[in-house]
Amino acid sequence: MVGNELKIGLKSKREIKSDKKKGGDGEEKGCKAKSEELIGLGHGAGGSLMQSLIKEVILKHLSVEDRRIKVGLKDLDDSAVIEDIVLTTDSHTVKPLFFPGGDIGVLAVAGTVNDLAVIGAEPLALTCGLIIEEGFSIDDFEKIMRSIGETSNRAGVPVITGDTKVVERGAADKLYVNTSGIGKRHPELDRNLNKVREYRELKHDWLVDSNVAPGDKIIVSGTIGDHGIALMSFREGLRFETSLKSDVAPLNKMIERVLKVGGITAMKDATRGGLANALNEWSEKSHVSIWLEEEKIPIRHEVNTACSMLGLDPMQIGNEGKIVISCIAEYAERIVKELRACEEGKDAAIIGEVKEGEEVIMVTKVGGKRFVEPPIGDPVPRIC
Repeated sequence: MVGNELKIGLKSKREIKSDKKKGGDGEEKGCKAKSEELIGLGHGAGGSLMQSLIKEVILKHLSVEDRRIKVGLKDLDDSAVIEDIVLTTDSHTVKPLFFPGGDIGVLAVAGTVNDLAVIGAEPLALTCGLIIEEGFSIDDFEKIMRSIGETSNRAGVPVITGDTKVVERGAADKLYVNTSGIGKRHPELDRNLNKVREYRELKHDWLVDSNVAPGDKIIVSGTIGDHGIALMSFREGLRFETSLKSDVAPLNKMIERVLKVGGITAMKDATRGGLANALNEWSEKSHVSIWLEEEKIPIRHEVNTACSMLGLDPMQIGNEGKIVISCIAEYAERIVKELRACEEGKDAAIIGEVKEGEEVIMVTKVGGKRFVEPPIGDPVPRIC
């Protein structure tokens, strides 16, 4: 950070309060100055700024020690586990509400279902909280409610309770949606973990970020950056030769299929901050080095073109229908085969492996090496 910015990345603001006019010498008299710490958009973007805000401000007030909690707030995984009940929550502020391939309703259901599924849970039910701006179109609202219903039916995870609030015009940006999800331990999880234990010990009996170990292979379930670039190009009026759509989709049924294959040690949906952020979280929490092969990472031509035009890194662009998997090497090909049998996983690929160390490294197409860093903020804001 530079200047007067704090270590958590909060913007600096100089407030001058004076109850006296300037004196004849041009100096302000009776002034009171203070530095005020402000939240920026980057603090909700999934990158290092948000991690700092959570760790340095939020966790110190909310973290508790409770033996019933198996995966808690301090672990910063996609879901929490208390006893064998799995919980997650997500607030959605995407702009615009409707975008190529989806809308805020699809996004809300899919995001929460996927957060439950990647940790090894069977999603059971959802809640839905709505904050609506006065003056919002009833027709648009009904379209979004229809999307929520259709997506929850597709996932087989019903919305069973909710809350609705309306705020005055200007107090919100049309519509915000919060969804929380509850799940239970998936019947296939223990069989999957038992296959892992034939090769090595596990640190945890859920598919958490700290379970990755040297020797594991890294798999991505399809092309990266589709959601972020599709939404941004639509919002900013960019045009491509072919129509690029968001990848947003509930993935719990695809995840169930790969759990049956077995050998999975960790799983994550690469949403805010993209694949770069997800892999750096694994590297940090598991104390490992992740080596990637650039030529094996599936990226659409349109995404590469847009990123080149705008100076963005596709590794840092958010996804809403892709997962990254760490697995025992001997199971990698079988997992990819099962993923490719699903529409959502048809472009799945093995993209790297885990080694000793504590960084994420890309071996480029020409044989060079570079560090893959997580984004500081969000290169494409308000995409979820």
